[in-house]
Amino acid sequence: MKRIVLHPFPLAIIMLFLVFSSCRNPMGVQPLEETPTRGNIKISVDESFQLLYDTQVYTFESLYVDAKIAVSYKPEVDVLADLMNDSVRTVVLTRELTQKEKDYLLAQKFVSRTTKVAHDALALIVNKANPDTLILDFQFADIFRGKITTWKQINPKSPDKPISIVFDNNKSGNVRYFREKFDLKGNFPSNCFAVNTNEEVINYVKNNPSALGIISVNWISDTQDSVSNKFLESVKVVEVGTDPLNYCKPYQGYIAEGSYPFCRDVYMISRETFSGLGTGFASFVAGDQGQRIILKSGLVPATMPIRLIQIKKD
Repeated sequence: MKRIVLHPFPLAIIMLFLVFSSCRNPMGVQPLEETPTRGNIKISVDESFQLLYDTQVYTFESLYVDAKIAVSYKPEVDVLADLMNDSVRTVVLTRELTQKEKDYLLAQKFVSRTTKVAHDALALIVNKANPDTLILDFQFADIFRGKITTWKQINPKSPDKPISIVFDNNKSGNVRYFREKFDLKGNFPSNCFAVNTNEEVINYVKNNPSALGIISVNWISDTQDSVSNKFLESVKVVEVGTDPLNYCKPYQGYIAEGSYPFCRDVYMISRETFSGLGTGFASFVAGDQGQRIILKSGLVPATMPIRLIQIKKD
């Protein structure tokens, strides 16, 4: 039987290779390269969609165990700032970038990529004790213009009590939406004010009978979510009409067909220069599984066809 003899020269080479390898990576493990389903990233999301994106991130990370997404929920202005100053590579907003914003990124050699993922709506909510659950869109506009200040001006049968409009945040997309929708200039009337989050709006309306709150419908649209149900039980949702014969709530079907007047789109915007985790996550949300999560949440998927069924009463 032949003996196996290790020659010293090849052995020395092997030892040197191991030493240099461990110096480059003390743990002896090669770092994972970022891909659409692997890596670690931070994203900023409009606070309006916290319930939805908590679920999207949880599902994505459950499917792709090497992916870690740290989410910050903020008002629109702060989310946009994070994208512009390169704090994050992917954001969720309720508007597309302006040409000026695109040009700013292009000057830094970044090309923004925008993916529409959902159709959302802004819900109006009132206290459980408030008898008024109907409002016309032009009446709501007149509140911002200072022409309507009491509930009695909306409904002659209502008490002559002042209306208090409460937003989620001065820097939110909800404020911007109504400024653009009604072409409002300057400051809002003194009976309009902001708190900090959509959740705080709900709690304020819950405790103030004269309040009229404005929130993203995502906070109350998922009937299978315990948080959403809890909020929905504490307030009433107002029906909004474009004329006295047509009122509707921000239900999924009315958002899909455009009957509800205060609808908007939801976008994921990326400044990634390669096909990284942000790109992969946006593709997931816009894909079959992500769109089903959006459908379940009570919003309208942007890329999944929806069947509307009309039930006629005898």
